[in-house]
Amino acid sequence: MPGFLETLPLHTITAVYGEAGLRDRFAREILRFPEPDWRRLSTALALASDLHRQDRRVSEPTINHLLRVTLRVMCHYRVDDVDVLVAALLHDSVEDHPADLAGDGPDEPAEAALAVLEAEFGPRVAGLVRAVTNPVYDRSRDVHAQYRAHVAASLERHPAARIIKVSDFTDNGVGLMHTTGPKVRKLARKYRPLVPGLKELIARPDTPLDDPVKRHITGQLDRAEERFDAILQGHTLQTARAAS
Repeated sequence: MPGFLETLPLHTITAVYGEAGLRDRFAREILRFPEPDWRRLSTALALASDLHRQDRRVSEPTINHLLRVTLRVMCHYRVDDVDVLVAALLHDSVEDHPADLAGDGPDEPAEAALAVLEAEFGPRVAGLVRAVTNPVYDRSRDVHAQYRAHVAASLERHPAARIIKVSDFTDNGVGLMHTTGPKVRKLARKYRPLVPGLKELIARPDTPLDDPVKRHITGQLDRAEERFDAILQGHTLQTARAAS
């Protein structure tokens, strides 16, 4: 891999070099950590890679998303808290693969999976993963409204989890810009109402980010808000024209 990967945006690395490029960037970045931390991060990536080995998000492996979320936290948000980085790598593990983590047992799969993460990486990592894991929603009610309520309540209680969620949100938002068809409007309606709350949570004094990083994230969320509005307004115009 070329040595200038550190200078490229994460989605450029993805587009040009794919999973191999993201893995190479991750391997270079974690070299600055002491060996015990470097090994924890490598172990977390290996577990995430195994759990999500057959998973895809649209046209790419899910591991690309997990690597970008973690690299954004590490490089752009300037976070060296290894627990947060490990949890970022594993943030979809309990939601997507509880049985693969925990096996067949008497416990509820998500709780058993979280217990496995706690045994391997410690209670703080398990708590952060829990905070960004969606519960089972009541399908007889508005699932998107339940999702937004869960995110707001969970992030209220877990300041460090806000870092993972906003990186995840940013990565999903960038992906949404490259999505077409009716799904893009559905996702814009899901994500647009989250933006004001995320901006408020990120700005709080107890969110463990430097002020310049908070301003950077707020700017990204402002742009996401504008893009979501443009998507939804474009749909409204199309509907009005079709009806006229």
